[in-house]
Amino acid sequence: MAQSSVTYDSIMRELTARQFRPLYYLMGDESYYIDKIADWIAENVLQPEERDFNQTVLFGSDVTASQIVDAAKRYPMMAEHQVLIVKEAQNIKNTEPLEKYFKSPMPSTILVMCHKNGKVDGRKQGYVRAIQQAGVLFESKKLNEKDLPPFIEKFLTDGGASIDYKSSQLIADSIGSDLSRLTSELNKVLLSLPADDKRVTPQVVEDQIGVSKDFNAFELRDALITRNVYKANLIIKYFDENPKAGSIYAFLPLLFSYFQNLMIAYYCPQKNNPDALAQWLEYRSAWYVKDYVAGMKNFSGMKVMQIISKIREIDAKSKGLDNPNTPAGELMKELIFFILH
Repeated sequence: MAQSSVTYDSIMRELTARQFRPLYYLMGDESYYIDKIADWIAENVLQPEERDFNQTVLFGSDVTASQIVDAAKRYPMMAEHQVLIVKEAQNIKNTEPLEKYFKSPMPSTILVMCHKNGKVDGRKQGYVRAIQQAGVLFESKKLNEKDLPPFIEKFLTDGGASIDYKSSQLIADSIGSDLSRLTSELNKVLLSLPADDKRVTPQVVEDQIGVSKDFNAFELRDALITRNVYKANLIIKYFDENPKAGSIYAFLPLLFSYFQNLMIAYYCPQKNNPDALAQWLEYRSAWYVKDYVAGMKNFSGMKVMQIISKIREIDAKSKGLDNPNTPAGELMKELIFFILH
């Protein structure tokens, strides 16, 4: 539905070159990029002295489509553009007046529609075509697990710091794909770094984000991949005895994702070639598939299928299905034993 060539980077390149469109329809489940684009437009299109008369923020739950169109048709006052930002655009009921406006938008108006937690109804094809005709239709999607470490690395590199693979994976596993929360934590890390040492290490992650460099999901996965029974049980014991450090059930999605990808790796025509495997699993380099190369050495394809089934069973039991009273720690020990034996 969204224009395939439109990305966050392509939009930002146009904006910084001051090549503005009459319409930016920003939609999707990841609010981070929607906010970044809308905030840049709000802060950079107009001069501070121009904003009082030429910049307006509306909320879709408070206005009608006709009121938005009326505001969009105004001429700017002593400025080249007027900026109109509509937040909560998903709450607008009747979009017909907007569809008509999009077919002939005001060239001096920059209209930004922020449609979060979803996207335009694909059945409204005329509305979608009108948006694409008027300007930019951008879908902000949640990042996949494998995309988080590269995002973290780029964010910190842009901030003048460096980070090793283990540290970026620690942060990704701990915080997850909520980019607003993730970038907030990364900014905290950047501020903590001394001027003469801009390296983010596992120790920095532990100190600033509170993720133990020794007891975490990354270390548990590494112990399972290498079939290190002692280390795996040590980590499970730690989380069982320290529930405030995090729920051991936060590990289940991570383990499921790894073994699911490991199963996919077995179907790669050139699974012994790290570069081909990286392309098969849609990673940007062979560096990111070393865990899957190791996994295929230590687990047969049949065992991986059985592990995936077992993770689903434990997940169901953790939610009370066919499990009257087995505590969380015992369920996780059962899963770890099954994986390792």
